[in-house]
Amino acid sequence: MNLLNRYLVSQFIKYFFTVNAGFVSIYLLVDFFEKIDNFKSAGKSMSLAINYFIFTIPYIVDLLGPVLILLAGVITLGILNHTNELTALKAGGVPLKLIIRPLILSAVFFTLLFIAAAQWLLPQTVAHTNNIWYEQLKGKVPLGIVRNNRYHYKGQDAFYSFGWPNPKKYIFKDFSYSEWDENYNLKILITASWADWDPEKERWVLKKGQVQQKSEDGTYEILNFKMRFHVFNESPEDFLVPINKNTEQSLSDLYFETENAEAEYEQRNAWTNFLGRISYLFLGIPLLLLGLPILLYSYRKWGRDLSVAIPVSCGLAFLAWGIWGALQSLSIAGYISPLFAAVTLHILFSLLGLFLLIKNDR
Repeated sequence: MNLLNRYLVSQFIKYFFTVNAGFVSIYLLVDFFEKIDNFKSAGKSMSLAINYFIFTIPYIVDLLGPVLILLAGVITLGILNHTNELTALKAGGVPLKLIIRPLILSAVFFTLLFIAAAQWLLPQTVAHTNNIWYEQLKGKVPLGIVRNNRYHYKGQDAFYSFGWPNPKKYIFKDFSYSEWDENYNLKILITASWADWDPEKERWVLKKGQVQQKSEDGTYEILNFKMRFHVFNESPEDFLVPINKNTEQSLSDLYFETENAEAEYEQRNAWTNFLGRISYLFLGIPLLLLGLPILLYSYRKWGRDLSVAIPVSCGLAFLAWGIWGALQSLSIAGYISPLFAAVTLHILFSLLGLFLLIKNDR
C-alpha cells in the first residue's frame, strides 16, 4: 500500500469512527430519555439501565451502518477537495479512480465487519437487551420457542404448536393443542388446519380439524369437525414474540429458515428476510459509489462547503432506506421476487454512481 492509499484509508477510518460516535451518542441520548422512566418505575438499578444501553450500541451501529460508510467517504473526499489536495492530486496526474479506490476498499472492509457482527455479535447483544427490556423490566417471559418456522408454547396446563404466517394477524396454520395428565399421558389433542382468534367473543375459531379425547376407560374418542369454537386458557396476546426478536437470529439462522420452509409463502418470507438482511448490510457500498460523484457535483455547483454535501448525503441515505423498505414489502406481498428486491437498488445506485464518476473524471 503506497503513501496515498494509507493516507486515504486512515482518513476514512478516522471519519468513520467520528461520525459513528456522533450518531450513536445522539441515538443513545434520545433512547435514554425515552426509556429511563421505565427503569425507574420498575424499581431497577441504574447499573442495569447502563448495561442495557451499552449492549444496544452494536444494534445501533448495525442500523446506521450504510449511512456511516456513506458519510465517512463523503467527508474524506470533501476535506480533500476543501483543502485543495484533490486538485493537487489531479494536477499531478492521479486519476479520480485511483483516489476513490481506497475509499471503496475501506467501505468493503467495514461491510465485512458488519457481516461478521451480524453473524456472531448481534444475536448475543440483542438477546441480552431483549432479556432486560421484556423479561426483567416488563415482566413478560416468552412462553416458548420458534423452530423451523413453527411456534411452540407452554400454557398454564397445555402445549400449543402452530405456524404463524403473519405475526401481525391472529391467524394460525396447522394449529395443535394438547393436554397431559400427571403421568404424562395424553388427555386431549385438538388439531386444526387453521385457527382464528375472535377478539369480540374472546374465543378461538378452529377450522377443518379433529378432537381426540381420553375417556374414563382409557380409550380415545375421535371427533372430526369443519368448524369449532373453543375457549382456551390462553389468548394470542399471551404468545409473546418481541418485535425485534428476529434480530436475535444470525445470518446462518435466517438461511436455515429458507431450507426448512415448506409452504410457498413461508419460503418467500424466509428468502426475503435472508436476502433483505444481506442486501442491507451491503447497502453502504452503492451509497458511497453514488454519494462521491454527487459530492463533487455539489462542490462544483454550490462551492466548497460540506454543509451542502452532508445534508445531500443524508437525504440520499433516507431515499435508499425508503426504496429498500418498499422493495422488501413488495417481496413479502409476493409482487416481486426476493432476489429482485435485494439487488435492484444496489445495481441501480452502483451503475449510476460509476457512470457519474467516469463522467466526472474526464
